[in-house]
Amino acid sequence: MVTAFRAPYYDIITMATPSTSIPAGSEASTATPAIRVKALAKAYPGNRKALDGLSFEAAAGTVFALLGPNGAGKSTTIKILTTLIRADAGEAQLLDVDVIRQPQEARRLFGCVAQRSGTDAALSARENLIIQGRLHRIPKLQARERMDELLARFRLTEAADKVVSSFSGGMQRKLDLALGLMHRPKILFLDEPTTGLDPEARAELWRDIGDLARAGTTILLTTHYLEEADRLAARVAIVDKGRVVAEGPPEVLKASLNGDSVHFELEADAVEAAVRQALASVEGSHGLVCDRRSVRIRVTHGASALPRLINALEAAGIKVASATVARPTLDDVYLQFAGRSLRGTNGDSL
Repeated sequence: MVTAFRAPYYDIITMATPSTSIPAGSEASTATPAIRVKALAKAYPGNRKALDGLSFEAAAGTVFALLGPNGAGKSTTIKILTTLIRADAGEAQLLDVDVIRQPQEARRLFGCVAQRSGTDAALSARENLIIQGRLHRIPKLQARERMDELLARFRLTEAADKVVSSFSGGMQRKLDLALGLMHRPKILFLDEPTTGLDPEARAELWRDIGDLARAGTTILLTTHYLEEADRLAARVAIVDKGRVVAEGPPEVLKASLNGDSVHFELEADAVEAAVRQALASVEGSHGLVCDRRSVRIRVTHGASALPRLINALEAAGIKVASATVARPTLDDVYLQFAGRSLRGTNGDSL
């Protein structure tokens, strides 16, 4: 019996309304957004507001990234779009299907890879994929052809008959991707897919995600890795406290911030009030963020402002260990619109 196996949550979603065959192709009209979210609201018990009017649109065949710290509402958005929970208010569409009113139809359109691996570690990669094919009621021959195709795509053919418990973290995530793609979905949800991976495995997964988008799959990616969103996404929505505070192509968002970012590492912990007072006299400086020994501030022209900033800190008895000047990053965009840095933030995952 299929139900004897432990299924990842994207399997459980599809068990209620399996497709009778593999959908043909992943092309979608660019005239209609592949994903459309309007004014979504969701609160959990205790009046914990996870989403507060969240809105965005993702074009077909692109990577769209939701960027924000834990607790910003990224995972809640994924759960609503994958019909796991219902929104308290708002609208959500996948292609031309209303997720809230037509959940069964919506489930046929997407695959999903959760934050934690959904594989059965006691089974082989091949067995996991066979079960996934059964859950989607894909005809046996088509399922085996699709399985072989996915094993080859994610470079897992040689390991196909090994138990998943012997896999590295990167291999497990590749298998998770394969499971989510077994039924050829038009839309793929990736909820922080590279968390915990080493740099080499993360780079490999980035390549695979980029290849999927170029092949026509629409990907909604949630992440708190700035470089991940910057590298992969055609468009980014920066989320804070359940709302989109900035949205657009990464380069456009960064270019919207004039000036440079200056980062200081101090020799000892500093009180923010003292740092703020010391740097207040430096003309053109703004957006100060101080976290013990780390100080970041935005200035109109980094090269000319740097000596004045260092002198101001040293005059206040605050010793500088190192200093760097850089062009704006997505973290600077987050700081501009959310009022704080994204790096180092944490909270409950909602």
